Amino acid sequence: MGSSVRAFLSLYGVVAALLWAAPALAYAEPPFVISERSPVEELALENLPPSFYTFSPDEFWAEPRDSYWLIASNWVLTQERTQSDRVQALGEWADRTLSGSSQALPDNESYLRVGFATESEYGDPAQFEPEARFRLDIPTVEEKLRLVIESESDELIPLSERRRNRQLTEDERSDTEATGAFRYLSNVGDAINLSNDVGVRLRLPADAFWRATAEKQWQPGETWNLAVKQRVYYFHQQGWGSRSWFGAGRALGNGWNALLSSEMEWVHDERKFELSQTANFYKRLNNRSTLNPRVGVLGESQPNWRHTSVFADVTFRYRLHSDWLFGEVIPALEFPRDESFKDRGSLILRIELYFSGSIDRPY
Repeated sequence: MGSSVRAFLSLYGVVAALLWAAPALAYAEPPFVISERSPVEELALENLPPSFYTFSPDEFWAEPRDSYWLIASNWVLTQERTQSDRVQALGEWADRTLSGSSQALPDNESYLRVGFATESEYGDPAQFEPEARFRLDIPTVEEKLRLVIESESDELIPLSERRRNRQLTEDERSDTEATGAFRYLSNVGDAINLSNDVGVRLRLPADAFWRATAEKQWQPGETWNLAVKQRVYYFHQQGWGSRSWFGAGRALGNGWNALLSSEMEWVHDERKFELSQTANFYKRLNNRSTLNPRVGVLGESQPNWRHTSVFADVTFRYRLHSDWLFGEVIPALEFPRDESFKDRGSLILRIELYFSGSIDRPY
C-alpha cells in the first residue's frame, strides 16, 4: 500500500509541474523561424544588410569606373597568356623544322624573362633600369640533341659578377652578346651527365666556341646532398677556360636549408684563377614568399693569392601573381679590395615577369 501511495504522489507531482509550465510554453518563441522567401530572394542585393557593402546606397547601381592602375594591371596580366603562347609556338616551330617531324615535344625549357629594377647606393638616387633575359631550348632528336639560344654566355661573365648577379642592374652587367649552339646530351655510366655544345656568338664577326660540361649529384648519407660540376670551354677569340664547382647542401630545421659552394675558374687571357666561396640559406616563408640570405668571399691568384671582395645580401622574393609575376627586395653590402674594403651598401627593388614555354600549366 505504501508503494502505491508513493507512485501516485510522484505521478501527481509530474502532472502538476506540466500544468504549471503550460502557459509559459504556450507563449514561448519558437527556436527558429522558417522564412517565406526563397534563398535566391534572401540573398538578393537589395535584401542584404547595409554593413555588407563598402559603398553608399546611392552608388548601388552605379557603373564601375576603371582607374589607370586597373587598366595597366589588366594589360600586364593578359601579357602572360599572350607571350607564353608565343614562346611555346616558337619553340614548337623550331623543333618541328629541325627534327623534320610533324610532332613537337610538349615541354621545352624556353623562357623569356623581362623586368625592371632600381638600385639605390650611398649618395646615389635610385634609377629605373629595364632588364631582359631569354633562352630558346629546343629538343630535336629524342631529346639528345638540342638547339640552345641564350641572351648571354656564362663563360664570358666574370666569376665575381655571376656570384652577385641578383645585386646588379642591367647597366652593371657585362655585355656578352647572344649565343646559339647545338647541345648533345649523353651519360657516363648511370650517374654522370655530360653535354657538349658547339656554337657561335651571334655577332659580327662571329666567334665560334665549344664547351663540355660534366655534372654529378649524390647523397652519401641521410643529411648531406653533394654535387659537383666541371666545365671546359674554348672561344676562338678569348681562348681556353675551365670552371670547377662543388656544393654541399642540407636541411637545418624549421624550414631552413643551407648550401655551401666553392668555385674556381681559370681565366686564360689574364693567366689567373678566380675563386668564390659562398654560404646560401633558404626558407620558404609561405606559398608566396621566400627568404634567401647569403654571405660570400671572392678571390684571385694574381698578383698573389688574395681575397678581392666580401659581400652579404638578403633576397626577399614575393610571388605577386600566379607563377610568373614576382617582386624582389635585395639589401646588399659589399667590401671590395679596390676601395680599401670600405663598405658599399645598396638596395635593389625588382619586378620580374617570367614567360615560360611549358604547355603544362600549374593553374
